[in-house]
Amino acid sequence: MTDFSTIHQPVLLDECVDLVAPALQQPGSIVVDCTLGLAGHACAFLKAAPRARLIGIDRDREALGMATQRMRQEGLGDRFTPVHAAFDEFDRVLHDLGIHRVHAVFMDLGLSSLQIDETDRGFSYSHDSPLDMRMDVTQDLTAQQVLAQYSEHDLAYIFKTYGEERFARQIAHAIVDERTATPFETSGQLNRLVDRVVPKAHRPAGNPAKRVFQALRIEVNGELDKLAHTLPQAANHLAVGGRLVVESYHSLEDKTVKSFMRYGLESDAPAGLPVIPDDAKPFFTALTRGAVKADEQQIADNPRSASVRLRAVELTRPIPDRWVERFDRMRCEGVGRNRRSGHQQHGQHHNHGTHGTRRG
Repeated sequence: MTDFSTIHQPVLLDECVDLVAPALQQPGSIVVDCTLGLAGHACAFLKAAPRARLIGIDRDREALGMATQRMRQEGLGDRFTPVHAAFDEFDRVLHDLGIHRVHAVFMDLGLSSLQIDETDRGFSYSHDSPLDMRMDVTQDLTAQQVLAQYSEHDLAYIFKTYGEERFARQIAHAIVDERTATPFETSGQLNRLVDRVVPKAHRPAGNPAKRVFQALRIEVNGELDKLAHTLPQAANHLAVGGRLVVESYHSLEDKTVKSFMRYGLESDAPAGLPVIPDDAKPFFTALTRGAVKADEQQIADNPRSASVRLRAVELTRPIPDRWVERFDRMRCEGVGRNRRSGHQQHGQHHNHGTHGTRRG
């Protein structure tokens, strides 16, 4: 039997439960945890809402298996449905389960403890391991392939945009200059290169490779596109009174979440109308004032929580048909630089003549 008590408590757990659980008090309520991980949030939701059931989505089969084991050990297995999928398959997952409306949707966009602490997939710069970084090991594209095949321009764009790395151009140039003679295969190699390239006088706190590793992980897993494609699907499946709750850890993620929620928080009536028609009034109500952040004690207990931004809205009336249609279109649109085609997923060289919009 696995001792899950040794797993670190999820970020802002109490705050997330307080936002999700009120929507789950009716018999038959359904919550979708789009980023199940090791089920820390999921277990807490079901304990706080004993008449609800939870659908847990994760693209990592190992995490899904451990989460299922945990649910059984906690006596929650009969109210839990695990699904192996990426969360941007939200529509298909619910369709396959015969479900149309749900009462809460939760997303924790950070890496799970399993992925961070695992030493054989190259997520962490703290261990020298193969540069893999796939959340779903059945996909083809790996961090090794990105470093081996992307152009200097594309690498610099990734590091600058997804990692907000000040020395993105210099790091990309060094990678391309060295990779022919010595392919980048381990996290230690990349760590050492960044350490050589980034001037010691201009380093942020912590490991100088942190931003580069973050950018690679986002690129490999298509995280920004998946987020941008998922939020409109989640909204279109919410029941009135349902809640959308999202934890972000990166400014681009938070910007996407904030921008999406704003669609329903503001009137879409033409400016200057003396009276706003009912159909143009907001359909979301904000449950957080701006973004909730971890306090000093939470950061001291779990340094990974330092960058968290938690936002939540409640659906207060049916989404107007024009917005349902717009959200349906948004789930198919690209919102990032990186629109993955089939050959890109198989590790072929990217040819980005233009930069598109981004993920959802």
